[in-house]
Order: sequence, then C-alpha cells, then structure tokens
Amino acid sequence: MAVGEGNVVLTVVVAGVLAAAAIFGVRAAYDFSHERIAMNQRARLVARLNSVLDPALLDHDLTTTHLSFSDAELLGSATRSTCFVISDQGQPVATVFASVAPHGYNAPIDLLVGVGADSNVAGVRAVRYRETPGLGDLINRDKSSWIEQFRGKTLLAPPGDKWLVKQDEGQFDSITGATVTSRAVVAAVKNALLYFEQHRDDILPRGRGGRGQRA
Repeated sequence: MAVGEGNVVLTVVVAGVLAAAAIFGVRAAYDFSHERIAMNQRARLVARLNSVLDPALLDHDLTTTHLSFSDAELLGSATRSTCFVISDQGQPVATVFASVAPHGYNAPIDLLVGVGADSNVAGVRAVRYRETPGLGDLINRDKSSWIEQFRGKTLLAPPGDKWLVKQDEGQFDSITGATVTSRAVVAAVKNALLYFEQHRDDILPRGRGGRGQRA
C-alpha cells in the first residue's frame, strides 16, 4: 500500500515537473519568436526607410525619431500619420512620411515619401496597395522603375501646377492603362512635399538630437 502511494506521489511530482517544463518551453518559444518577429519587423522598416533616402547617407550612423501628425488633406488619412526624422550626429538630414494616396484605383495606396533637408524628394515607395496586377501594381519598385521619376523633384521643379501626369498637361509619366493610379501617387507625393514645407519648422527641431532608434 505504501509502495502504491509512493508511486502516486512520484507520478504527481513528475507530472508537475513536466507541466512546468512545458510551460517554460512554450514561454521561451514565445519570447524567442516574439523577439524574432520584432527584429524582422524592425529590419523591414529600416530597409524601407533606407530605400527612400539619398544613397550617400546609408554609410552614416543614422538615428530615427518617430513623430506623428494629423492632416487628412495633405497626408491622406483621417487618423494620425507617422513621420520619421532621420538624423546624422543630431542633425536632421531627411524626413520620411508614411502618407496615403486616398484615390487609388481599387483602394488607398500607402506610401513612404522621403524628403531631403533641401526639400527635394529623396525617394518614394509604395508599401501597401490593391492596384490591378500588371497595370497599377507597376508602382511597386520591384516590378518597374516608374516610381523612381520622383527622385530629386521639388515643389519648384517642376512648378506646382505641373505636378500632374502628362495626360493632364503635367510633367510626370503615367503607367499605361493605370492613369488613375498614377494620378493618385503624383498627387500624394506633391502633398507630402507641401506638408513638409508648411511644417518644417516644427518637424526638424523635434527630430534634431531627439530620442531615436538606429536606422
């Protein structure tokens, strides 16, 4: 009888140890996977930010300060939009707007618009969209170089009234068969530049030497 009771106790103890080990293992696996997911998300964000910066900056030890602003008209979203101020040794060298082109053909188009300290477009990338495959999805840099035409442009070059596609007497090429998509992106990039010009005295000081993360 005592032996039987001892076996029961041993079984309970072993079961408890195994359960604790299982819980620890699940927790450790969760922590590891959660950390890995966070690292992967961070890496994707850095890669996206780097893609809209002047390539000459990429060998510098840059820091990133996150800000948020609300302007449905110029940033394209009714909710607060994220802005990243990129600094080199505490001096802002670029600003990246997470803006929206609200009038895409099928749905709003999420963009990253990089603006240099000299107010020129450093780069543009479409990061989320539902445009027609083979037509509007050519805004994706992996599928065509169309979106590269914005690099180096400012609100003065071309003039503001020429920030249109060529079909509308502007200076930007459109994607064949996807004029609506092209118009939406051109307008959103221009609006991001307008927002920067109107608010640079607020944006840049807040990014200068601010608490940021390495880019």
